[in-house]
Amino acid sequence: METIIRTEKIDKIYYQGKPEEVRALHQIDLEIPKNRLVLIRGPSGSGKTTLLNVISTIDRPTQGRIFLHGEDVSKYSDVQLSRIRQKTIGLIFQNFNLLPRLPAWENVAFPLLPLGVMEKERRRRSMEMLIQLKLEKRIDHPPEQMSGGEQQRVSIARALINDPEIVIADEPTSNIDAESIKILLDILMDLKSREKTIIVSSHDPVFLDFSEITFLLKDGRHMNTEYRESK
Repeated sequence: METIIRTEKIDKIYYQGKPEEVRALHQIDLEIPKNRLVLIRGPSGSGKTTLLNVISTIDRPTQGRIFLHGEDVSKYSDVQLSRIRQKTIGLIFQNFNLLPRLPAWENVAFPLLPLGVMEKERRRRSMEMLIQLKLEKRIDHPPEQMSGGEQQRVSIARALINDPEIVIADEPTSNIDAESIKILLDILMDLKSREKTIIVSSHDPVFLDFSEITFLLKDGRHMNTEYRESK
């Protein structure tokens, strides 16, 4: 079983050396195999989002190392890490993080801008993604004219526009409707069938039926790992 991501003794400390210091992650050792749906569970404040930020290279660990395909990326420059995210990792945020003044298709196409993709091709590719996610009537609408579920689907389309090898989702079913949850699950299972690796942080028990590996966090510590056959 090929390991795609591995963490080694990861610590994350905020406000280090100050009275308000917070140790969000403690000595986290994880191995994430390729082409698996991985669930990260734990109560609020357990470090789930912090761990996703470190795994996705958005944030750097205070101590420890992170490996991608066996390569230690923890000492890469910000530019190198940005390129990894552009080409390898798709991010689905809990709060959508859409640009409020841009229509849906431009939000989806935004990751293509640094790659030099021409506008006509950006629009074509983003429209294909939005149609796949049943948002053909929202292509030219800004986020304020969309429901929470529709905004999350735009966020999903944006995450997938570069056909990433790894998809990371932070509480993706929070505050969205049942139809959007079903579409999300269908998309995630389709991605897995195409040999993508999916990492989800969620309280939603629906993911227990689909995940093959579950990491349990508590107080920033890795408490347990469960393995199961996916449905």
